[in-house]
Amino acid sequence: MKTSAISERELADGCAASDREAQGELYARYAARLYALCFRYVGEREEAQDLMHDAMIKAMDSFRSFSYTGEGSLYAWLRRLTVNVAIDRLRELSRLRMVPLDSTVEPDMTASDDDDDSVSLIPASAMMDMIAQLPSVRRAVFNMYCIDGFSHKEIAAAMNITEKGSAGILAKARTQLRKSVNDYLKRSGK
Repeated sequence: MKTSAISERELADGCAASDREAQGELYARYAARLYALCFRYVGEREEAQDLMHDAMIKAMDSFRSFSYTGEGSLYAWLRRLTVNVAIDRLRELSRLRMVPLDSTVEPDMTASDDDDDSVSLIPASAMMDMIAQLPSVRRAVFNMYCIDGFSHKEIAAAMNITEKGSAGILAKARTQLRKSVNDYLKRSGK
């Protein structure tokens, strides 16, 4: 595919003006990354494709609210919008069921150097499969915090839970992933 020489700012301006060529370029430039993002949240190819399209449509309708702040700001805005669309869809489908958490959160589950070494032995595709196997709430919190860089405060607001609840869910997701990593390493003999 040929890449356009159009700058990110020009692309955003064109989309804000409803220029079809700019909209096509936006889709060509970002659809694959946004699809991968959606897939991390829903774990189903068709649903991820639908979400990506919904996010693109929402972006086209919302461009007048986008404010260019420098190179990379367009993708950052699209990524944030897409995550919000994914969370909204999970809520709609009642797959994002909020469960009451104990008032105490498990101790800090920071990764050790041994964990980092173990994870480096696992192919990225296998690790993504492990993440996809997390229950939807854990997968969403894990993705938002560990991959997309949201704070617990932002996650709590997006998912209508407490910050402590977000931290607890993340701890459970990490525990489940740690078990999956250990199982994978045992099966593969690494």
